[in-house]
Amino acid sequence: MLSETLANGNWNLAFLVLFFPLAGLLFNLIAGKWLGEKVIGAVASLATGLSFVMALLMGTWLMQGGGEAVTVPLFDWFRAGSLHLGWTLRIDTLSVMMMLVVTGVGTLIHIYAIGYMHDDVRHQGDPGRFQRFFVFLNLFIFAMLILVSADSYLMMFVGWEGVGLCSYLLIGFWYEKGAEGTGNAKAAKKAFIVNRIGDFGLLLALFLLFGAFGTLNFDPIFKNAALASPAIILAATLLMLLGVAGKSAQLPLFVWLPDAMAGPTPVSALIHAATMVTAGVYLIARSAPLYELAPSAQLVATWLGAATALFAATIAIAQNDIKKVLAYSTISQLGFMVAAVGMGAMVAGLFHLVTHAFFKALLFLAAGSVIQGMERGLHEAAHHGGEYDEDVDPQDMRSMGGLRSRMGLTFWVYLIGALALAGIAPLAGFFSKDEILLDALHEQPGVFAVLLTAAFLTAFYMGRQVLLVFFGQPRSEAAAHATESPAVMTVPLVLLAAGSVLAGALNLPVEGLHWLTGWLEHSIAGAESLPFDWLVAVGSTLVALSGLAAAYFFYGKRQPLGRALADPLSSAGCWVYSAFQHKWWVDDIYRKWLVGPLRAMSEFLAATFDQQVIDGVPKLLGESVKDFAIWLSGLQNGLVRSYIMAVLGGLIFILAFLLFIMR
Repeated sequence: MLSETLANGNWNLAFLVLFFPLAGLLFNLIAGKWLGEKVIGAVASLATGLSFVMALLMGTWLMQGGGEAVTVPLFDWFRAGSLHLGWTLRIDTLSVMMMLVVTGVGTLIHIYAIGYMHDDVRHQGDPGRFQRFFVFLNLFIFAMLILVSADSYLMMFVGWEGVGLCSYLLIGFWYEKGAEGTGNAKAAKKAFIVNRIGDFGLLLALFLLFGAFGTLNFDPIFKNAALASPAIILAATLLMLLGVAGKSAQLPLFVWLPDAMAGPTPVSALIHAATMVTAGVYLIARSAPLYELAPSAQLVATWLGAATALFAATIAIAQNDIKKVLAYSTISQLGFMVAAVGMGAMVAGLFHLVTHAFFKALLFLAAGSVIQGMERGLHEAAHHGGEYDEDVDPQDMRSMGGLRSRMGLTFWVYLIGALALAGIAPLAGFFSKDEILLDALHEQPGVFAVLLTAAFLTAFYMGRQVLLVFFGQPRSEAAAHATESPAVMTVPLVLLAAGSVLAGALNLPVEGLHWLTGWLEHSIAGAESLPFDWLVAVGSTLVALSGLAAAYFFYGKRQPLGRALADPLSSAGCWVYSAFQHKWWVDDIYRKWLVGPLRAMSEFLAATFDQQVIDGVPKLLGESVKDFAIWLSGLQNGLVRSYIMAVLGGLIFILAFLLFIMR
């Protein structure tokens, strides 16, 4: 019976894509304390995996129906007069594509996390948090699925805020750890506050749209958008970009994402690859009919993405934390995506979103494997008569080296991810990055030049990272004794590596093989892919190879990668490298000119207005009532003759008053 229902495409089952992760998190929340780690991890992974299966089924049903969008009402959310807000799922090719990315990559991250968190909770000294971690992880998937399956901006905003909450919970998962015992908590707070700035912009955009259209449902807004005031559309799309800058870590609101590395590595992979940061790109793609009516907003989005891509790439080449390099890489690659969807190349931007999900999840999880291999190496070195060196940071690439021979499988999958990110053919990143470059060459030659420079830097910093981590001699006892990760961690790495190789086939630049373009054209009007261009393909490949060659020149040939920790680029003492290393001092500027004055103002207001007015007025009223009560209590002296005189005086006053008014 169930098989027939599934085969016939019963859209009433669409709610299951949300139900499974919700059920998984509730089960682990309620029963997890009585279950073992393997059962908790299996339940969470199965819940996400079943959502992936449901997304596959819905994709099949869409194709059977010719790709036409389907809306599935779940329940009435709010009714007030003529205002009716329903909780409705929108199942179209765009939302299903996002569901498949979220749940597919998310399931592999869940499985990997079973092995990773088994060691991490013990390394951090609190095994009891294993259950909490997987509850939060399922909640993250649930919130992201709400975001991408919404049929209205309001429902999307619920998911938008949900992933923001989950990022706060997971970035600060080890809230008592970090610098001075508060570093991780501060990183979570920073992410939360910076995203609130972007969310404020998105809220203003929604207010404008509701005022103009009387609804926040997608279809009526998009159908009537051409009839609305151009000024309203321009303002709404520009305000949306503020939300995009916050959620997808674009200039100037990118500062939270590198600090998000405070969370466990599976969290980093989930945020950077499959969930939160892709939300901004999805918002622009979903709002394509509005952006087509606002060319100025498109231009701003294009240059915002291009500037972010180059800016973040410059910072990545001077970072020494293995995860920080990947964090700035994500910011840069999101810049590629935002630039693409900004100039109307929706397919190219979304294609890069899909391929990036594979190789960036692979790189973060492989980095986690390296980190835990280093931690095991620390204990192994101590076990063999050495000392446990607490000064060795297992995330610092300067402490690594030679891991290729110690962690062979991790090395090979990491190399695949790095080359895919660098854009080397025939890996997935080559096809999606080149499609963006080709569109930029046709639409915005200036943007093309900026993105091509960013592509060179991408290859350079990934070559640098691979050389520092896996080649040369071990630069610490931890690296010399590092060991490979267990199969529960390495099997997802192999599957993600396969995706990093094969995902480019989703939209091959050959006539008749633009499958992703054909898929998305049902949801995005005018979706297209440009024909293959040998000049761009060969040129971008040479740029990527040049970046890798430059990395080898500085970190392989000129420096034998022995125990010396000095970075070859820093030896010249160039202020430019110092700017890269200090992240262009953006955090310092914010701290001095924004955070500092706001904190001083808040302290001033707390000491004056808050204490003297907010607290002072109620306190004054309380003291006045108290003084009046003390005065009244003085009338109670216990002498009967005083009470008789008071009553007599009152009677005389009443009689006199009555005689006066009766005259």
